[in-house]
Amino acid sequence: MNLDPIPTDQLQFRLPPTFDDVEQERRHRQERLVAALRLFGRFGFEEGVAGHITARDPEHPDHFWVNPFGMSFKHIKVSDLILVNHEGQVVHGRYHVNQAAFAIHSMIHQARPDAVAAAHSHSVYGKALSSLGVPLEPLTQDACAFYEDHGLFDDYTGVVLETEEGRRIARALGSHKAVILRNHGLLTVGDSVDAAAWWFITMERSCQAQLLAKAAGPTVLIEHEQAKLTHGQIGNDLVGWINFQPLYDQIVRSDTDLFD
Repeated sequence: MNLDPIPTDQLQFRLPPTFDDVEQERRHRQERLVAALRLFGRFGFEEGVAGHITARDPEHPDHFWVNPFGMSFKHIKVSDLILVNHEGQVVHGRYHVNQAAFAIHSMIHQARPDAVAAAHSHSVYGKALSSLGVPLEPLTQDACAFYEDHGLFDDYTGVVLETEEGRRIARALGSHKAVILRNHGLLTVGDSVDAAAWWFITMERSCQAQLLAKAAGPTVLIEHEQAKLTHGQIGNDLVGWINFQPLYDQIVRSDTDLFD
């Protein structure tokens, strides 16, 4: 066996793809979207008909692809996705859009042209932490991805059905990657579906860790300078994309009907 070191340029390392063809890019976003939705279902992020992930269309940036109203995350396929315009009308597909999805996500995409995707669901630990009306604290390395990089929408006025409420949520999000919706749950964004989905998954787990740690006893915060340093290391969308890839590989291998 040859034990000479292999040159690093000969080792495999995945990076986000680039596209010259808009149809290929659209299909890529659709496939990543349904994979993310299936993963949300696998992780138990469903709560009845609540929850949605959106992906901006690459050709028509004021339109977004989204899961249909009332369809389980665990069953959704590419052929089930619907395309919604800036007025909340379905222009592709045969299912209704969740009005809360339109009210929230349309305003997020409008306010954040850099956000290709946005994810929101009523996950258990996100809901639990949101009921405290507090932000995530830098208690763990993973939580530092959100250090000084998430907002708090400190209000609750019922189910979000009006775009004005979506605008207020977008303002609370600001330039951050995430926002905690008080008494509601979490919302994350990213420059890819992969990043937005990963931020939601790891934020939910960070909420769980914070709740467990606080219940166990006094906690020790990561100091400001170290938290900032760690955010710089793990808090960008490229790192979010990379972290999503093993989960994507898992769901593609296990759910063979995903891309039908």
